[in-house]
Amino acid sequence: MNACLHSPCHAERRARVAAQLGPDGIAIVPTAPERARNRDSDFAYRHDSYFYYLTGFTEPNAWLLISADGQSTLFCQPKDPEREIWDGLRLGPQAAPARLGVQQAYEVTELDARLPRLLENRRSVWFPFATHAGLSQRIDGWLQTVRARARAGALCPHTQRDLCVLLDEMRLIKDPQEQDIMRRAADISARAHVRAMQRSAAVLRAGQPLREYQLEAELLHEFRQHGAQSPAYNSIVAAGANACVLHYRADQALIRDGDLVLIDAGCELDGYASDITRTFPANGRFSGPQRALYDLVLASQEAAIAAIRPGARFGDPHQACLQVLTQGMLDLGLLDKNHSGTLDDAIAQRHYVAHYMHRTSHWLGMDVHDCGSYVEPAEIDQVSERNDPHSGETVLDRPSRILHPGMALTIEPGLYVRPGEGVPREFWNIGIRIEDDAIVSASGCTLISRAVPVQADEIEALMRG
Repeated sequence: MNACLHSPCHAERRARVAAQLGPDGIAIVPTAPERARNRDSDFAYRHDSYFYYLTGFTEPNAWLLISADGQSTLFCQPKDPEREIWDGLRLGPQAAPARLGVQQAYEVTELDARLPRLLENRRSVWFPFATHAGLSQRIDGWLQTVRARARAGALCPHTQRDLCVLLDEMRLIKDPQEQDIMRRAADISARAHVRAMQRSAAVLRAGQPLREYQLEAELLHEFRQHGAQSPAYNSIVAAGANACVLHYRADQALIRDGDLVLIDAGCELDGYASDITRTFPANGRFSGPQRALYDLVLASQEAAIAAIRPGARFGDPHQACLQVLTQGMLDLGLLDKNHSGTLDDAIAQRHYVAHYMHRTSHWLGMDVHDCGSYVEPAEIDQVSERNDPHSGETVLDRPSRILHPGMALTIEPGLYVRPGEGVPREFWNIGIRIEDDAIVSASGCTLISRAVPVQADEIEALMRG
């Protein structure tokens, strides 16, 4: 990624933060640290999402301060010709104001000396709670220095506030620029899924061995070929029974003719994630039992998609999905009607968790499981209690979030059928998940990941090609 992708939107976001800090408030936002992988080698660096959201700046060892009067201050690495030979060019504090739109910038080595003075006479200090190890202790140290100047008339901030509360709400609604990046990321990821499907069928038709990690390699090639900086998360490539492990990692397992392959993979492009899952027959042809379960999962996804619109609740797609999936489990014998009872009984008693144990959606954005409350803020005090029939615990429910245009979420129902008593043998070891990325629109939602087929007939046609 470019060292700086600053645009006017970053300045506008900082101004929105400043307007919410209250009188004499100040916000402190660090970026992510570099992390050692092993001796003399770091993991590939990835900036902090909050920091990037406000700056577009991707260098490590940087801090941003925003004050209530709208002033922004950056602390960043100094120019260092010797280190830049090894690690690449640095922006440096002299160029930062013009490039990033901040009012002032200093070398990060001056942070501890300058922060106490910048905190003096402030009423409140805002920072992201529980996101950076040691951050609160470091802020405590700066505040102790401010208190030590009390006899000189310095006032110390008396309130500490969680900046995530403000930033999470801002990030929940994606602006047009963000939506455009997410569409391009989803398109790249869709290309990668298509490539993996076609590669699988071609190798098996040729009678050659194929392993999960080889399909992962196809994904990575397509991500980088089209400009994505990295995968958005660890790619899942699971063949056969491995697909019943929800967070399975691509490994060395052989992909056999007749297996289903579940791929959950998406790229990150310019700081934004995509998240797509497709399940397909390794040889390009669904068997009868595979097709029956696949069509059920797809029908449940279509029901969930139809439930997404402005004014609906975040939980509505999940409930719509459960209606279809649970009825299908009863019809196909995955659930015993004599034990589970009616559809309403099976849902109320959560019998479906035997084969569907996760939620249908999550927020999507800069993080693959993006920030933002799932509870409607105006209704947070409306609490109801229920007893979980599986754990026996008392669960507190609050009204889920009302959907608005610009929110981005996934739709990812699944079925995972492990061998078990009473489970029809023809469905054993079949794991299916179908996941697409949606942006809430004025009248419903826009699916941005459908450049890879989802209908079973279309998948088979693609894999014949």
